[in-house]
Amino acid sequence: MSTHPPTTRKARLLAVLGAAVLGLVAALIPSPASAHGATMLPGARTYLCYLDLQRNSSTQMPTNPACAAAVQATGTGPLYNWFAVLDSNGAGRTSGYIPDGQLCSGGNRGPFNFSSYDAVRSDWPITHLTSGQNIELRHSNWAHHPGQFNVYITKQGWNGGALGWGDLEQINSVTNPPQRGSVGSDNGHYYWNVQLPQRTGTHMLYVHWIRSDSQENFYSCSDVVFDGGNGQVTMGDGETLSAEEVNELADTVEAAATASHSGHAEHTDHSAHEGHTASAAATGTVTPAGAGLRTLVSALF
Repeated sequence: MSTHPPTTRKARLLAVLGAAVLGLVAALIPSPASAHGATMLPGARTYLCYLDLQRNSSTQMPTNPACAAAVQATGTGPLYNWFAVLDSNGAGRTSGYIPDGQLCSGGNRGPFNFSSYDAVRSDWPITHLTSGQNIELRHSNWAHHPGQFNVYITKQGWNGGALGWGDLEQINSVTNPPQRGSVGSDNGHYYWNVQLPQRTGTHMLYVHWIRSDSQENFYSCSDVVFDGGNGQVTMGDGETLSAEEVNELADTVEAAATASHSGHAEHTDHSAHEGHTASAAATGTVTPAGAGLRTLVSALF
C-alpha cells in the first residue's frame, strides 16, 4: 500500500507524463538539417516522384514504375521530404567523397533514406529538352540559405549506367540567385538561366548546392532527354504532360498542402514536411508533426 498522499502521487505522475511529452516534442521538432531544396525544373527524381505520389494520394503509390519501386523499397517518407537529399558535412566535396553510383542520394548521409533514388533504370520521370537551348533552371528554396549552385550534365556518350563524377561536365555556376514564391512552400524556388550544351539522347542534369553559411550541401538528379522538347515531362506508363500541365499539377499539390496545413497550428514555416521523422521514412509511414503528441496528450489527460 502506498504511503504517499494522493496529491504527491498526482504531482509525480504529472512530472513523469510531462517528461514523456517533452521527449515526444523533441522527437517531433524538425532538425535544422532536415530539408532545404531540390531542382524543380528540370524536375529532380524526388520532386517528380512526389508530384506523381500526390496525384495518387489515395493509394500512396506513384504511377511511374521507377517511383513506385523506390516507394516499395524505402517508403513514402523520402518523397514527402523530396527536398532533403543532403549531407550536413558536405563542405563542397565531390569526387572521392560521395561515391560513384550514389550521387542521386548524395551518398545517403542525410536524415532520410534516398538510396532507392540511385537505382539505374530507364523509366524514371524524364523532362524533354532541346539541345543548346537556354532554360530557366528552378531549384526549391524550402529553406533559404546563401551559397553556390553548380550545375553539371552527363557527357555525350553516357550510357545511362550508374552515375559517377567522371560522367559529368560542369556547365554552369551561380551564387545567391534570385527567388520567387514563398520560402518553405512546394512552389517557392530560386531561378537562373542555364545555357544547355549540344547533346543528343538521354542524360542526367545534376545540381550541387553548396551553402556558404555552413558545411551542409544538397544534391539533385534530373533525368532529361534531348529530343527537341520544351519542358514536357513523361511521368509514368508513357503519359507525357506538357510543361503547363506539370505547373498546374504543382499548383494543385501546393493548394492542397496549404489547405491541409492551414488548420494546424504546428504547421508553421517549413515544418509541415520536415516533421516526418527519419524513422518514419525508414518504415514507410508518414506522420504529420504534432499528430502523435496530440494523441498522447488526449489519452493521458
